[in-house]
Amino acid sequence: MALFQKQPMMRKVLYALIPIYIYSLFFYGVRLIWLSLFVFTFGILSEYIFEKKKGKKVSEAVLVTCMLYTLSLPPLTPWWIATIGIIFGIVFAKEAYGGFGRNIFNPAITARLFVYIAFPSYMTNGWMIPKFGSFGLDVTTSATPLALLKESQTLSLKDLFLGFRAGSIGESAIFLIIIGAIYLIFTKTASWKIIISTILSAFILTALFDIFIPSAPPTIFALLSGSLLFVSVFIATDPITAPKNSKAQVIYGIIIGVSIVIIRTFSLFAEGTSFAVLLGNTFAPFLDHVTKKVKK
Repeated sequence: MALFQKQPMMRKVLYALIPIYIYSLFFYGVRLIWLSLFVFTFGILSEYIFEKKKGKKVSEAVLVTCMLYTLSLPPLTPWWIATIGIIFGIVFAKEAYGGFGRNIFNPAITARLFVYIAFPSYMTNGWMIPKFGSFGLDVTTSATPLALLKESQTLSLKDLFLGFRAGSIGESAIFLIIIGAIYLIFTKTASWKIIISTILSAFILTALFDIFIPSAPPTIFALLSGSLLFVSVFIATDPITAPKNSKAQVIYGIIIGVSIVIIRTFSLFAEGTSFAVLLGNTFAPFLDHVTKKVKK
């Protein structure tokens, strides 16, 4: 591991993601391994090229970025799109700002949003209903739960909780995301204030919309659909792009949670997590500034 600089906090995030990755292998095995091969290779290589010029090692954070990005992709994403995305995320959202610790926007979500906008036909139709133990060989394409909810179709809470539904590779295993959240909070790796404020604000606004807006999706089904929980636990809590003080973290979580629900409900996009996180990232430095304690 001489190639990488040691970052214990980043390793803990990887430990929390590994069970989700392994669980996803039983659904998407061949496809997940194929995408991972390109994402990790070109993600690490992109950072290595920039850091080598500065005489520095590659950060272990790039492994987290590659893992999060891979798990955020639709399972039928072509390898070349996945490759373009991770290169863009590392180069323009991280290295362009000076490397680890200097970036304003989360590289994984930047990469995800870039390919989503650049290749919409691929990124909005690359869904499949996973079959546990099929390892990605038995494919049945389907719309995502959020899209089905907009069409007033019924869903199974059990299937949503266990991941037996279409969606991004790592967003489906709700029970493993919850376990990962507990681990990250217990080890003080992720801010519980960000996680709770993001999910709670999304829950409250979704419930209000559910009451007053006929076209809004049912509250519980909406919360368990899409990548709300995955993003709240693993991406919104990124220590580099999130605020540092407590008050700012709560406001930051509310901005993300509210933005997700508004985009989901009123825009043409079925999912709003990527846009919401980048919006939160934009305000993070300002929130730290306006909420900092003034020394007397």
